[in-house]
Amino acid sequence: MELKVYNSMTQQKEVFEPKTPGKVGMYVCGVTAYDLSHLGHARAAVSFDIFYRYLQHLGYEVTYVRNFTDVDDKIIRRANELGENPLSLSDRYCQEYLVDMADLQCLPPTHQPRVSNHMEQIKDMITQIINNDCAYVVEGDVFFAVDKSPNYGQLSGQKLEHNRAGERVAVDSRKRNPADFALWKAAKPGEPSWDSPWGPGRPGWHIECSAMSAHYLTFKFDIHGGGIDLIFPHHENEIAQSCAACQESSVGYWMHNGHVTNNNEKMSKSLGNFFTIRQITERYHPLALRHFLISAHYRSPLNYTVLQLESSSDAVFYIYQTLLDCEVALSSAQEGSLKDEIEKKGGKVAPITKSAEDCISKLRSEFRTRMSDDLNTSPILTGAFQDALKFINSSLNLLKKKQPKKQQLSMFQSLVEVEREVKDVLGILGLLPPGTYSEVLEQLKEKALKRAGLVEDDVLRLIEERVTARKNKEFSKSDQIRADLTTKGIALMDIGKETIWRPCVPVEPEPEAPPAEKEQKAATTAATGEEQKA
Repeated sequence: MELKVYNSMTQQKEVFEPKTPGKVGMYVCGVTAYDLSHLGHARAAVSFDIFYRYLQHLGYEVTYVRNFTDVDDKIIRRANELGENPLSLSDRYCQEYLVDMADLQCLPPTHQPRVSNHMEQIKDMITQIINNDCAYVVEGDVFFAVDKSPNYGQLSGQKLEHNRAGERVAVDSRKRNPADFALWKAAKPGEPSWDSPWGPGRPGWHIECSAMSAHYLTFKFDIHGGGIDLIFPHHENEIAQSCAACQESSVGYWMHNGHVTNNNEKMSKSLGNFFTIRQITERYHPLALRHFLISAHYRSPLNYTVLQLESSSDAVFYIYQTLLDCEVALSSAQEGSLKDEIEKKGGKVAPITKSAEDCISKLRSEFRTRMSDDLNTSPILTGAFQDALKFINSSLNLLKKKQPKKQQLSMFQSLVEVEREVKDVLGILGLLPPGTYSEVLEQLKEKALKRAGLVEDDVLRLIEERVTARKNKEFSKSDQIRADLTTKGIALMDIGKETIWRPCVPVEPEPEAPPAEKEQKAATTAATGEEQKA
C-alpha cells in the first residue's frame, strides 16, 4: 500500500518517494529554549515522532534531525530578566524539553543540533549567499535580498509586495526592501556574540535551520516539518536562503502540523493562553496526553479541553487493563491446565479461531489504510482496534470456562496473536508503556486521585460506607456515595461480593430541581401511592 503524505508546497497528497531508495532524511524545526515547552510543542514532537516510527516500521533507514534554537532575542531577554547567562538558560530549558519528550515517549532523533555549536556552518552558508550576490552587509549586519529570490512566496503563497519585514525583525530603514531579513546581527552590548567576517555578532533566526539541515542531510533531503505557523516567514525564508546558497537545494515534502487551540484560539506563549507540558503531566499521565495529541489528524486544529484529556485518560486505562488481564490469563494458562500441551508443541500451539483471523485482518488492514493516508491516526484507536480489545475481553471469559483441550488451545493461541497485533499498533503510535501494565495503571489511578482531591484511603473508606449502607438497605445513601465519586472521576465497580474502583470520565451531577418541581414530583408520587393502595 502506497504511503501518501500532504505536501504543503503543492497543497495536495502525494505518494511518498524518498530521494534515495530505502533511506529518508527528515528535518523538523524544534523549540526556542527559553521556557518550559507547551502543548503546541508537544503536538509537533508527537506528530513527527509517529511519522519517524512509521517510516522505520516500513523498513526505511531514517536520519531524523530536530534542532534547538539556543541563540535568540527571546532567550536573551529572558536571561536578562533573570540575571542569567543566555547560553546557560537555554541549556537548562533544552534539558527540560528532553525530559518532557522522554515522558511523552518520543524517540530521540538521530541528531539534535544547537545553533551555538554550528556557528562555522552558519557563517559558511552566509558567505556563500553573499558571494552569490543574494545578501548584503550593512554596518556589521547581513541582510538577505528577497528581490534576488524569484520564487519567493512559493510555499506560503505570500506575494512579495504584501510582505511584512518578518515576525522577529523590526523594520529597518537600512534595508533595500522592507521584506529583507537578517542572516547575521551585529553584536550589541551584553549579548552573546561570535567573530565573523562582518564583525562580531550572532545569526538571524532563519539561517540556522538552512545551515544545520544542509550539514546533516545535504542540500537535498526528503522531509522538512514543523508547526503550521512556521510556513511564513520561517520556512519561506529557509527556502530562499538555501536556494541562494545552492541552486540545487530541494526538499521533497514540506509537512506541517496544525495548532493546538484553547477555546478555539491558537495556544501560544505570546498570547498567554497556553499550558506547559509539565502542567498537564502533573495531573494526567503522559501517555494520556499523547493519546489526546493523536486523537485528531495532525494537520487539523486540536482544541484543548479537560473533557478530551479525561476521555483519553479513560481510554488508555481501558487499553492497559485489557492487556494486563490478557497477560495474566495467558501466563496462568501456561502454568496451569495447558502447560504440558504448550511445552510439548512450542511456538504456535493450535490454529486460531476464524473470529480471531477476522479481527487481526481487519485491524491490520485498517491500520495500514489509515496510516498510508497521510498518517490519519485519529480513527485508528477506535473501530477495528476497539473490536480487538473487545475480542480479548470476551475470549478471556471463554478461556476460563471448561471446554475441550483443543478449543482451549485454539483460544489461547488466538489471544496470543490478537494481543501481539494490538501491541504492534500501540508500539508504532508510541503508546506502549515503558514499564509493566500494572505500574502504568497504578500511575493512572494516582493521577485520578490527585484530580479528585482524594487519597486512596478516602475511596476505600467510602466503599466501606457504601457496603454498610447496602447491608442496611439504605440504597439511596449507597447510590449517592457512588454518584458523588463518579462526579470526581472515580468509578465503583461491583464484582461478585467485592467492590473495586477505577478512574473514569467525571460525570456532571444532575442539577437540583426547583422547589416547585420538587413539590409537584412529591405530590405525584404520593398520588401514585394512594392509587396503588386502592
